[in-house]
Amino acid sequence: MSMIGTRVNRKEDPAFLTIGGKYVDDLAPADALHAVFVRSTLAHADLTEVDTTDAAAAPGVVAVFTAADLGFEAKPPDMPMLNQQMLRSPLASERVRYVGEPIAVVLAESREAAFDAAELVYVDYEPLDPLLDPHEAAKDETLLFPDAGTNTAFALPSSGEDLFAHCEVVVDLEMVNPRLSVAPLEPRAGLASYSTETGRLTYWACTQFPHRSRDGLVGATGLEVDQVHVITPDVGGGFGGKNANYPEDFAIAKASVHLGRPVRWTETRTESMVGIAHARALSYTVRIGGSRSGDISSYKCEVLQESGAYPAIGSVLPMFVKIMATGVYDIPNVDVVATSVVTNTAPIGAYRGAGRPEATLALERAVDAFAAEIRMDPAEVRRRNFIPPESFPFKTPTGADMDSGDYASALDAVMEAADYAGLRAEQARRLGDPSAPLLGIGWSAYVEIANPMGASEFGSVEVRPDGSALVLTGSSNHGQGHHTAFAQIAADVTGIPFDKIEVRHGDTDEVKRGGGTGGSRSLQVGGVAVNEAAVAVVEMAKDAAADILEAARADIVLDIDAGTFAVTGTPARSLSWAEIVAHTQAEDETSGLMAETDFQPPAATFPFGVHLSVVEIDRETGQVTPTRHICCDDAGNLVNPTIVDGQVHGGVASGIAQALMEEFIYDEDGNPQTANFMDYGFVSAAELPSFERLEMETPTDRNPLGVKGIGEAGTIGATPAVQNAVVDALSHLGVRHIEIPCTSARVWRHLKGA
Repeated sequence: MSMIGTRVNRKEDPAFLTIGGKYVDDLAPADALHAVFVRSTLAHADLTEVDTTDAAAAPGVVAVFTAADLGFEAKPPDMPMLNQQMLRSPLASERVRYVGEPIAVVLAESREAAFDAAELVYVDYEPLDPLLDPHEAAKDETLLFPDAGTNTAFALPSSGEDLFAHCEVVVDLEMVNPRLSVAPLEPRAGLASYSTETGRLTYWACTQFPHRSRDGLVGATGLEVDQVHVITPDVGGGFGGKNANYPEDFAIAKASVHLGRPVRWTETRTESMVGIAHARALSYTVRIGGSRSGDISSYKCEVLQESGAYPAIGSVLPMFVKIMATGVYDIPNVDVVATSVVTNTAPIGAYRGAGRPEATLALERAVDAFAAEIRMDPAEVRRRNFIPPESFPFKTPTGADMDSGDYASALDAVMEAADYAGLRAEQARRLGDPSAPLLGIGWSAYVEIANPMGASEFGSVEVRPDGSALVLTGSSNHGQGHHTAFAQIAADVTGIPFDKIEVRHGDTDEVKRGGGTGGSRSLQVGGVAVNEAAVAVVEMAKDAAADILEAARADIVLDIDAGTFAVTGTPARSLSWAEIVAHTQAEDETSGLMAETDFQPPAATFPFGVHLSVVEIDRETGQVTPTRHICCDDAGNLVNPTIVDGQVHGGVASGIAQALMEEFIYDEDGNPQTANFMDYGFVSAAELPSFERLEMETPTDRNPLGVKGIGEAGTIGATPAVQNAVVDALSHLGVRHIEIPCTSARVWRHLKGA
C-alpha cells in the first residue's frame, strides 16, 4: 500500500503535546550573557550622543556596545534591485528612522541586570519630522535618505497603453491593504557562542533559512563560511517573518566574538511587534473593464507600497503583484504600476503569501465591483472569465507560466457544498425581516505561484546498518510537518517502515546546503529531492543485491510492502536493507548506503482555489460574525491530506483575521499603538467558524510527485472572500466598498451612513 496520499498522524506531535518543543530560549548555557537592546523612542531623529558610561558601570554588566564598538558600517540593501543609496547599520549610529530601531546592546550576567542597565544608556536626539504617509513620501519633499535624493526604493513603470478605450463598462476602485504584524507565537531569539580555541561561531537561530542565516552572519562578523555553524531547533511559527537574520542577530553574534563568551537574546512581545517584519501595507488604484455580458478584457492596478524605514524584501513584492495580476482569469490587457517608498515605520517583509495575497485582494474586489456594476452574480462573472483547463499550460500577459488548473470545477464544488441557491434565498428573506442579522456571501477565486524564485533544494537518504534510514533536508520545518511527509515519501520509495525513518534538518554542519522554507516550496522541491535521493539509494541497493544473489542487475526487484530485494520470479531468496548495507560496508567500509541530490525544478507551480465566505452582520452594532467558510484548495497530488487540512485551516484563520481585525497602527508621531496582543487584533479559535474544506487534486508535471505548494493558499483566498461577503451584506443599501479590517465600528459607520 502506498504511503502517498495517506492520512498519517504527524510524528512531530507527540513530543510537542507531552514534553514540549525545544526552542532557542530553552538551550542557553549557564554562562551565557544576556543581551538587551537600547531602542529608539523617536520615529525620526539625528543621534547627537549615545553615552554608555553609566550603563557599563552598572552591577552585573560586562559590556555595552554601539555600532562603532562592534565595527558596524552602514551597508546597502542585499537585493540589488533596491535603491542602493538607502544604507543601514545593524545598530543605528547617526540617525534613527523608526521607533524600536536598535541603537546599542547591553550584555550582562542576568536579563534583569541588562534591562536595568539599558535604562541608563543616555541617548540625545535631534528630532526630525516623521514621514508616515506613503503618499507624502512619494512627493520627495522630505527625504529619509538625503543622499539618495528620493524616497523611492523600487518601482515598476506603466506600459503607457490605453487599455480601456474599447470597454463598455469601466469600474474604478481605490482601496487599502493595511499594515500587519507577522506576530509568531514564539518571538525572535538567538544564541551565539564563539570559541576562541577553535575560532568557530555556533549560532542557534530562530529562522526559516539556516544556510541563509549562516551566510548573513559570515558577512556581519567577518568570519569565513567554515567558521560559522548555524543550528535551528524548534521554531514556533515563521510565516515569512523569520526568513533571515535581523540586526539583533548580527549584534549578538559579533558581541560573542568580541567577548569570547556565549550571548543569548530573546525579545519581548512588544519588541517583536515593533521590530519583526511588518507586512502588506499598500494601497491600490484599480480599474477593471469589459462588456455588459460579463467578459473582462482589461485590468490596471497601481500600487503604492510602503517599504518601512529600510527597503528589504517587502519593497519588491509588487513584482509578484504584477506577475499574478490576472489571477485565474483570461484577461488579455493588463498593466501594473508600482512604487515602493520608505517611511518612518518598521520595515516591510514577507508574510504568508508575500505578494500573492496582495495581488488577489485587489483583483477579487475589482471583479466583485465589476459584477455589481453590470448586475450579474459574482460567481457567474468568475465562471465566464476563468482560464479553461484545456488552455494549460498557460502564459499570462504578465509572464506567469502556469502549469495546470481547473477553476470551474473548484467553483462548482464549493457552490454545491454551500447550497449557494439556498444561501441567496435566505439572504433575500432576511432583507424583509428587520429582526434578523444581515447575511453576506463573498467569493474569492485565486491562483498563487509556489516557489516563485525557482529555488532548488538538497535532500539525502542514508540507510543505516540496522535497516532504518536517515533523511536530511535543506528545507526547514517550523510547523509544516516535514518530518512526517518526507518520511512518507522515503518509505513509499524504499519500503523501509515509516516509523524507522528519521528526518533531520536545520544544522549547517550536518546538512551540506539548503534553501530553507518559504514561498510554499518545501514539498515540491525539498520533498522531491528526498524522493530522488531515495530512488538513487534503491538503485544502489539493486546493484549490491545483484552482486550478492549473482543475478543480472535488470532482474532485481524491490518488494515495497516487504522492504526486501529479490530476483524476479524467485522471491524465496530475498535480502533485507540491513543485509544490503552489511554487504556494502564489507565492500568499501562505508557506514551505510547513502545518496544525495539537489532537485532543481524546471519552473514554479501554481496552486489554486475557490473560497466562499458567509457572514452575519448585526444591524445595530455592525458586528461581523463569519458563520461558514467553504474552500476548495488544490495543491496537486497530496502526500498527506491531514497535513494539508492543517495548512489550509491555519491559512484561512490568518486570512479571516486580516479581513476582520488585524491592523498595525502608528500615531501621528510614529509611535506604535498596537504593540501587544491587548491592542492588536490577534485572532483565536473563538472568533472563527469551523472550516469546510473540499479536496481536489490537479497534478503538476513540473516534479515527479505532481505536488504543488499549500502553506500560503488559505490566506490568499480567505481575505477577499470575507471582505466581499461584508460588502455583499450591505450592497442593498448602496454600499460598494468597505476597507479592511471590517471592524464593527467601520461597518457600523457604513450602515448608518447608508
